Amino acid sequence: MKLSFVTSSVLLAATAIPLAFFARSQPPQLALSPRTAYLGFDRDVYPGDAAFQTLRKNFAFTGYWLSPPPGEKNNTWLAHRDFVRSAGFGFLVLYNGRDGNEFKNESDASAKAQFDASSTIAAAKKESFPAGTIVFLDIEEGGRLSSAYHAYLRTWFDDLARSGYRAGVYCSGLPAKEPGGVTILTADDIRANAGNRNFAFFVYNDACPPSPGCAFPEKAPSPTASGVSYAQAWQFAQSPRRKQFAVHCPPGYHPNGNCYSPADSSAAWELDVDTSTSADPSNGARP
Repeated sequence: MKLSFVTSSVLLAATAIPLAFFARSQPPQLALSPRTAYLGFDRDVYPGDAAFQTLRKNFAFTGYWLSPPPGEKNNTWLAHRDFVRSAGFGFLVLYNGRDGNEFKNESDASAKAQFDASSTIAAAKKESFPAGTIVFLDIEEGGRLSSAYHAYLRTWFDDLARSGYRAGVYCSGLPAKEPGGVTILTADDIRANAGNRNFAFFVYNDACPPSPGCAFPEKAPSPTASGVSYAQAWQFAQSPRRKQFAVHCPPGYHPNGNCYSPADSSAAWELDVDTSTSADPSNGARP
């Protein structure tokens, strides 16, 4: 993502790991564990098959793109769903939303939403994500969104619902200042303009506090600690560290500014760190 999901310029070569290894190592009934929150990661570039053996030591789920991520021309995650699932991971499924300046008016925004929803549905089916999977639309803009953007979101939601999929949003959980001393959360703005639509919310807030910084606590923090009480997932650390927000975060980031899993001793895969109320936030790991 342009502001939050920063990619490596080099995609590491994938080293094949036999699927039988993951069949032996996958914890049984992952989604039924009594834990209340689970750590996950996301990154724009697929890390390669070999990475998942290492990353599974810290994470229960991974982000998974159905479209090229913001700023990218290609999507390297495609055709990897079965392998990732066999490695014991749940999914946080993502699709890149548009910038608000692409909309001429509400009618134009709705037409573009129909096109994007159709592409989302086609990609989800091609990747074998079952009906009921939540797809989170990546929204990079913070603060109050335009009326056209809300029209885009409502149409996108409705089209996904008609197809049997569910709609979520990835958006800012950081307070944005407005004239007159007013502050607003993008998540609150989306929720207030959704009508009777029930979006799932994946919010980002990498400011410390409430974020613990680049950290991997045994007891994952609750998404509600993000400052958005209705969030199902929270991205609390980004790579590279955004100094303007994460300036007060405790040590944990690598000297190069990125965040790495403690199991990644060679600092091979920079990533963003998430927490969710589910080990499968999109409900996409089902057969």
